Amino acid sequence: MIHSILKDKPTKLFISIAAFFVANALIAECIGGKIFSLEKVLGMSPSNFNIFGQTGLAFNLTCGVLLWPLEFIVTDIVNEYYGPKAVKRISYTAVVLIIYAFVMFYGAMHVAPADFWITSKQTEGIDNMQTAFSGIFGQGMWIIVGSITAFLVSQIIDVTVFHKIKKMTGEKWVWLRATGSTVVSQLVDSFIVLFIAFKIGNGWSWQLVLAICLVNYAYKFTMAIVLTPLIYIIEKQIDHYLGHDTAQKMKRAAMGIENE
Repeated sequence: MIHSILKDKPTKLFISIAAFFVANALIAECIGGKIFSLEKVLGMSPSNFNIFGQTGLAFNLTCGVLLWPLEFIVTDIVNEYYGPKAVKRISYTAVVLIIYAFVMFYGAMHVAPADFWITSKQTEGIDNMQTAFSGIFGQGMWIIVGSITAFLVSQIIDVTVFHKIKKMTGEKWVWLRATGSTVVSQLVDSFIVLFIAFKIGNGWSWQLVLAICLVNYAYKFTMAIVLTPLIYIIEKQIDHYLGHDTAQKMKRAAMGIENE
């Protein structure tokens, strides 16, 4: 039976996409603890602008945002070929495995460390490996809750907006449904994670939450536009892999249209 499953191209493609989706989400969560300066990456001096009365703002972003745009591209691809139920399935799978990963991180942080390991990197400037390990893998509970909640809600919104646009436009204007669903869902994602993690969890003011939200969303919005051509490239490759007839049948089925 397993051989017949693995010979089926749509099934093999879905397994591969789902594996990448989950792995990419987990990696994004793991590297999200590092904050980088977008301006410095681009060889520019950090900005110093004001929003909602908040001064000294700059494009300081978590490394997680480098990977999250790929999640929404994958979401759109799965939406296009497999439909909303498939998107929800891989989203729930990702959430469960992210929670599992954080539980394992928590356990690893609290396992008694070997004495030699604690000081093993002192010559490299790390005085206490246990502290460093906990600092990298330990995130505040509110950040974890905010991140997972934002991811799940934004995925559901992305699916809904994508299919509403597709029902209105049919097979035309792939860029509109892909980009439109992403820019809407990313606005919700940016707000939810900041609201839960920093408004509820750390008592930030509404002005600061909204200011940081707009800074993060400006980056995500820009990336959604920049990466739109990638949707066409990936779809072309998938159509070639599946064959035109199979690809069209899958797209119609994803829209809930019976194939003749």
